[in-house]
Amino acid sequence: MKNYIKLKDIQADIQAGEVTCRALVEYYLKNIAEKNGKLNAFLQVFDQEALAKADEIDQKFRQGTAGKLAGMVVGIKDLLCYKGHVSSAGSKILEGFESQFTATAVQRLLEADAIIIGSQNCDEFGMGSTNENSAYGACLNAAGENRVAGGSSGGSAVAVQADMCLASLGTDTGGSVRMPAGFCGLVGLKPTYTRVSRWGLIAYASSFDCIGPITKSVEDAALLLEVIAGADTQDSTVSNEPVPAYAAFAPLAQSPKYRIGYLKEAVESTGLQAEVKAATVAKLAWLEAQGHTVEAVDFPLIKYFLPTYYILTTAEASSNLSRFDGVKYGYRTAQASDLITMYKKTRAEGFGKEVRRRIMLGTFVLSASYYDAYYTKAQKVRRLIKDYTDQLLQKYDFLVCPTTPTTAYKMGEKTEDPIQMYLGDLFTVQANVVGLPAISVPNGLDNDGMPIGFQVMAGAFQEEALLAFAHSLHP
Repeated sequence: MKNYIKLKDIQADIQAGEVTCRALVEYYLKNIAEKNGKLNAFLQVFDQEALAKADEIDQKFRQGTAGKLAGMVVGIKDLLCYKGHVSSAGSKILEGFESQFTATAVQRLLEADAIIIGSQNCDEFGMGSTNENSAYGACLNAAGENRVAGGSSGGSAVAVQADMCLASLGTDTGGSVRMPAGFCGLVGLKPTYTRVSRWGLIAYASSFDCIGPITKSVEDAALLLEVIAGADTQDSTVSNEPVPAYAAFAPLAQSPKYRIGYLKEAVESTGLQAEVKAATVAKLAWLEAQGHTVEAVDFPLIKYFLPTYYILTTAEASSNLSRFDGVKYGYRTAQASDLITMYKKTRAEGFGKEVRRRIMLGTFVLSASYYDAYYTKAQKVRRLIKDYTDQLLQKYDFLVCPTTPTTAYKMGEKTEDPIQMYLGDLFTVQANVVGLPAISVPNGLDNDGMPIGFQVMAGAFQEEALLAFAHSLHP
């Protein structure tokens, strides 16, 4: 079986009779059986269901009625609900919980004839940068010995990286699609906030969360966005903006010349790994050689990205996760003697260390004594960051920087110092703070053979231009 990179190649081979959907699913299931024991990318595998769906799609190909994503085998992050399947959010507190409905984005995949092969490991409730915070064990990067996958969509990235599925649907609250994509040498897209319905996404921080694809090609990321984007009556916050044909790329030779700003503070940061800096500088030089205008831009508010992000997301997490109390569903302690004890013990036993840390931080910044000092101030700074970003994007078509300051590090290297782990999100959180689309594309390897990512951010609802530009970087 070929190691397919793009859906169009799969569909061409199916039409030519060289492969079938069933053969594809059997191939991916074989890879899962051989690799998942070590990598821990999948929490559940829907083997019989996927094979039955494959037979159905093969019949549709014969009848000429196959959908846009027919032949695409997809995994979904464990934060996305899928009716009749366990959705645990990588947490013990939802262990064994069977979803009663299907997330809109997942439903749209099914309607376009994608084949869902399983649910994928992630940091608990999406809280983490390494996929070491899952209650079901860490997910390992397939590119290096004992290296982290990136988080929180680590399982979603590794499953694609290790050829256990063609694409994955992840979620991005502060870089959780782009960071693991960067660490695993893949394409990771975070759409504009409200571009994709959040119905059926188990919430971490509702004003930051986005659903986005992780793929081997920009083309497939564009196709997936075409399918999952758009209005949804179940989500009152989703945009009614029309959905363009994102994957209808013009020939590369006809690509326009853009004005590109790179974040000077990011490229010149002392915390930037030498190989990451060299690869980024080389990419900027290449862009200039292609005829684009490339200029350094100052962003004096960059030091406020992480404090603003962590104050606001932990506050929202404190509110969102209050529903997990052992009363109606999910885990309940066996040691309760009264209602209050049941609440306390259920949450203490059901939530992992990092989730408890963020809930406590969020509860603190929302408390009466500190609300104005932290939460209100962070909201004001968020507006300043957004206004300044929007000003830059009036002058430049795109803002670029490394996806992460370093390549994937060794397991356990950052877990004892949460601040060091949080710093890994330094370049990705901006897009979530301001609600703009951003994409990570591969940009070479470091001296140990670990992938390097290059991030591009565009204006609101400019995914069409963003994807076209990313396609020129990673055809």
